[in-house]
Amino acid sequence: MKVLLVRLSSMGDLIHTLPAVNDLAQMCPGVELHWLCEAGFADIARLHPFVKKVHTMAWRQWRKKLGQKETWQSIGRLKTDLQNERYDFVLDSQGLLKSVLFAKFTASPIKGLDKQSAREPLAAWFYRQAFAVEKGRNAVWRNRKLFAQVFGYEMPGRQTFGLAVPESGRLNDLKMPFYAALHATSRDSKLWPVDHWIVLLRRLHEAENCFVYLPWGNEPEKLRAEKIAENLPFAKVCDKMNLLQAAYLLDNACGVIGVDTGLLHLANALDKPVVGIFTDTDPAKTGVQVSDWAKNLGGIAQIPTVEEVYEILKECVAAKRNG
Repeated sequence: MKVLLVRLSSMGDLIHTLPAVNDLAQMCPGVELHWLCEAGFADIARLHPFVKKVHTMAWRQWRKKLGQKETWQSIGRLKTDLQNERYDFVLDSQGLLKSVLFAKFTASPIKGLDKQSAREPLAAWFYRQAFAVEKGRNAVWRNRKLFAQVFGYEMPGRQTFGLAVPESGRLNDLKMPFYAALHATSRDSKLWPVDHWIVLLRRLHEAENCFVYLPWGNEPEKLRAEKIAENLPFAKVCDKMNLLQAAYLLDNACGVIGVDTGLLHLANALDKPVVGIFTDTDPAKTGVQVSDWAKNLGGIAQIPTVEEVYEILKECVAAKRNG
């Protein structure tokens, strides 16, 4: 059986689909699974070894250039490529009109969430089969439940992401041991104060004689990283990295501290000791998957203290070490 999974974006959405992919690998190993997603997030799909092929689209760029011939040529090539694959069916786990549009490129039957379960109920009208999945549960559970119904198996009791960072993501000359500090996020209201970061990282280094790496994705984030590291010789501002390299960094860290950002969920998916810092969002909705070594702190208008973050991080690292 050859199936295309349509889950286009964002980073967090793709990461939260990976446990469902791992369930499928365990329960239906004969399925040949392909994945269609935004080009910028393709490396997330490539982190799971069960995904045989990743197809990419670039809607975020295409929608700005719909009047240009090159845009329609790119869209046409994608449509031809998908139709040539001759899928048995397509699973649209995103439940949006946009995702349905690209799913229909395949000319194969489409399955997805029913109108009571989908984010955009109108999308369900385009599915050959639609399935009810309870709302109000976290995204990981909902994806796993949908996959279980579509492929006809009992959802495994254990939730596992099943990721493997490929050798192509390797970073050389990392200074060990180290922590990763994910200081950057999509909007300023979700940031943790720079002074808090400086105090936390200094305390970590004094306690463990460790290094700290500060990833960044754009120029303002790089400047913030440089400000944090300015008087901390053990803090290293990373070079520009792609997602596979970021995954390698996180996978080799002793622990990860981060604000509400996609890389925090990636560290969680890699089963690292993780502390999520929330200041403007509800961790019950957007937090990491909680375990003995993965915890969320803060919330809307609740800024965690340095002491709180440090103590919980110590507990998470110890739990992982002993787990």
